[in-house]
Amino acid sequence: MKFRFALVALLLTGQAFAGVSIAPDNAQLQYTGRIDFADRARPMLSWPGTSIAGNFSGGSLAVKLDDQQGKNFFNVFIDADYTRPVVIEAKQGSTTYPVASGLKPGAHSFLITKRTEGEEGGTVFRGLELADGGALLPPPPRKKRRIEFFGDSITTGMGNESPDDGPDHLLKDKNNFMSYSSITARALDAEAHIISQSGIGVMVSWFPFTMPDFYDQLSAVGNNDSKWDFKSWTPDVVVVNLFQNDSWLIDREKRLSPVPADGERIAAYRVFVQKIRALYPDAYIVCALGSMDAVKEGSRWPGYVRTAVDQMRQQGDQRIDTIVFPWNGFGGHPRVKQHQANAAQLTALIREKMGW
Repeated sequence: MKFRFALVALLLTGQAFAGVSIAPDNAQLQYTGRIDFADRARPMLSWPGTSIAGNFSGGSLAVKLDDQQGKNFFNVFIDADYTRPVVIEAKQGSTTYPVASGLKPGAHSFLITKRTEGEEGGTVFRGLELADGGALLPPPPRKKRRIEFFGDSITTGMGNESPDDGPDHLLKDKNNFMSYSSITARALDAEAHIISQSGIGVMVSWFPFTMPDFYDQLSAVGNNDSKWDFKSWTPDVVVVNLFQNDSWLIDREKRLSPVPADGERIAAYRVFVQKIRALYPDAYIVCALGSMDAVKEGSRWPGYVRTAVDQMRQQGDQRIDTIVFPWNGFGGHPRVKQHQANAAQLTALIREKMGW
């Protein structure tokens, strides 16, 4: 199902938005994801799916953002209407975006989610503006379940809202909220941290860094020296969906010389997953692949993943499994309908293994 949405325009020239200002460090704002709080008054959002939620009173809501590059898109959902987001196309620099007006008296909710990813740059959240007399109310209770995803453009949701016969690289069509990762988290009533980057691989990427270089960063903007504190948030389930880009770059593009043998590919994947296991000894790990052509008939890449998992099981790790999402049948990124099908498959597996 495609969203009906309206892109938020800039405030009309000369129009002011008067009301109640809510600072970013207000304790009743609920943040989720790897967010850089080095300056509590200027939290930086960079990973796809990072979110800010809250409850408020008053007839209107505006969101204040300071975007690095003017390439990011955000969803804003009012009163849990997840079929009709207001979509913010962030402009470079500091801007106030009115997203709701004429609301009925009483309490309302909002959810802001980052549609795009670190390659579009970071965005500083500068707070909210409520209508005169409005107030921020206590936030919703935090979800008790937690899932972390490590992946590439598929996990991000690149091109998922593109038409089947159209290009899938346009930023407006990238919507993490409707990726299999976020859909799965919602279906399981779980918080999600989504650590993904379009084009990334385990052994090789379309750029100089790989997921083993990237997975431990606080900021998703390129390869950097920031460090995430893994002790600050521990997932119950970890999903790894990587190797699509490795399959292209090793077998098709011949980017690695000499070409890695099968055993080297398996070992590289296993070593990365073992890093995740060392961080989260009690988590259930799902090693996924798909749903692009790395899983088409005759591909060896699903076998690499299964073999790596089998090796870990032989070493005593019993809280690990594999899942293969079927190929979408064409060369483009999976669209929303494929993400929904993949999410249903993954949700069923996690429910079975976790008793959720």
